[in-house]
Amino acid sequence: MTVRTGKLWGVGLGPGDPELVTVKAARIIAEADVIAFHSARHGRSISRGIAEPYMRPGQLEEHLIYPVTTETTDHPGGYQGAIDEFYAAAAERLGAHLAAGRSVALLAAGDPLFYSSYMHMHRRLADRFEAEIIPGITSVSAATAALGTPLVEGEQVLTVLPGTMAPEELTRRLAAGDAAAIMKLGRTYPAVRKALADSGRLDRAYYVERASTGRERVLAAGDVDESQVPYFAITIVPGPEPTTVLPVGKRPGAISSDESDTAHGLHSAGSGVAIAEPATAPGADGDLPARDGDRGAASRDDGEWTTATSGLGPSSALEAHDSRREPGPGGTVQSRTGTGEVVVVGLGPGDTAWTTPEVTAALAAATDLVGYTTYIDRVPMRTGQRRHASDNRVESERAAMALDLAARGGRVVVVSSGDPGVFAMAAAVLEESAGPQWAGVPVRVLPGVTAANAVASRVGAPLGHDYATISLSDRLKPWEVVARRLAAVAAADMAIAVYNPASSKRTWQVGAMKDILLEHRAPDTPVVLGRDVGGPQESVRVVPLGELDPAEVDMRTLLIIGASTTAVVGGDDAPRVFTARRYHG
Repeated sequence: MTVRTGKLWGVGLGPGDPELVTVKAARIIAEADVIAFHSARHGRSISRGIAEPYMRPGQLEEHLIYPVTTETTDHPGGYQGAIDEFYAAAAERLGAHLAAGRSVALLAAGDPLFYSSYMHMHRRLADRFEAEIIPGITSVSAATAALGTPLVEGEQVLTVLPGTMAPEELTRRLAAGDAAAIMKLGRTYPAVRKALADSGRLDRAYYVERASTGRERVLAAGDVDESQVPYFAITIVPGPEPTTVLPVGKRPGAISSDESDTAHGLHSAGSGVAIAEPATAPGADGDLPARDGDRGAASRDDGEWTTATSGLGPSSALEAHDSRREPGPGGTVQSRTGTGEVVVVGLGPGDTAWTTPEVTAALAAATDLVGYTTYIDRVPMRTGQRRHASDNRVESERAAMALDLAARGGRVVVVSSGDPGVFAMAAAVLEESAGPQWAGVPVRVLPGVTAANAVASRVGAPLGHDYATISLSDRLKPWEVVARRLAAVAAADMAIAVYNPASSKRTWQVGAMKDILLEHRAPDTPVVLGRDVGGPQESVRVVPLGELDPAEVDMRTLLIIGASTTAVVGGDDAPRVFTARRYHG
């Protein structure tokens, strides 16, 4: 049977304001089977932040994380080798979805073909799969709109220039042209300003950052503090002489920080919930050059949300001045000094009543929350608090981002479900914190109710004696290790709490586990299946090991396998399970 392949969509999202996403782009985002987006190692994506209001629950997400941005690399092929390898691997990931018949919407800030990483996927996939590009409003248009003056008219020529261009060539092109837009600023700005001055264009040049967002800023190009220029900024040289008063030195429509969440990068999603407003700005069309000046130039896609800043990202200067600030009382912004800390917490399995007061207090005091999207969503929104959500496959990157935010003064809480020390983020954060660059960053771990204890409580005390906790996932360890440990624990006659028993892509391990256990346990050994315990779809059942059906087990299920001393009392409607504290005979 021939499988119909999926379609690749290159979705232009515009300059940053979600209301500037086109009707077609919004429709495709909502309809696509898979949403793909780029970010740096810190895990935050501008593109996903813009698209989030249009995404639907349950969509698959492919988070394409650059292996290197502005930092060095030990890849044998150098920076370009690392990036080429990344693009090839990313194309393979997206190609697998397309080959399986799933549609993929690859997000790009600005326009997909205007300094965007989308083009790298298009080159690798469009010859094998149907592809369509949805254009987006470019940062050049957004910056011009912020100025409120014509960019070009009549026979004038607009030249778009990268700030990474050699200063002499930049000067020559500025001097010879009419209107100009200079992108990719950041640390290139001193050279850009000199080129403007040397070409005689500085007096007619304007600087715009974060156009179309609540933190839009417009200045005369000569008045800009070179140390505070984010990468996502743009310089505009209008062709016609402006005939209106330009909003130079102001944030058009801005209001004080204590009057609106907009001042903190938040806007209403229409449901009474504040959501992050993407911090894109002029110059954020798709790609960012990985290297500035004499270190060469390569391009990649956007890499941050407004919700926080990190020196690990494609635009390490994106929020340079904001990275030293934190929300204070009432959500106002205050200066941030010194090193903060990382607190790794467990929310408990699902019910808010299982979140400890200690954890609740830490969440309330945090300036930044870091974690898997599903767990972050369980924490109530707080004005001014930045939320950095990512998927569940980037533990080390998430840990590095949390430590980086704390090193800049943030009170960072890394959020886990259950207990953070049980198959969760505590180990990842502590392992990452052992690096010398984090030597001065304090890390604390606050315990939580474990999923195993929660499931056990629903039926009694199946973990009342010695027991082992094992994850069936072979993502971080080979199955041979899992199987050997299962056999050893089963032979030792201990109860077993089994985490991560199955997933949509990993379905055979439960059956293999059952076979191993039956070599050492009787078929009537009690097995507790607890699914979504503490959540709205909670179900708990007790079955004999011999009757355990792997098809009834998924990723949201935790299993407790009894020992020889585990007993079931009571009827089928309300069984009570316990493992005796002593052996008889």
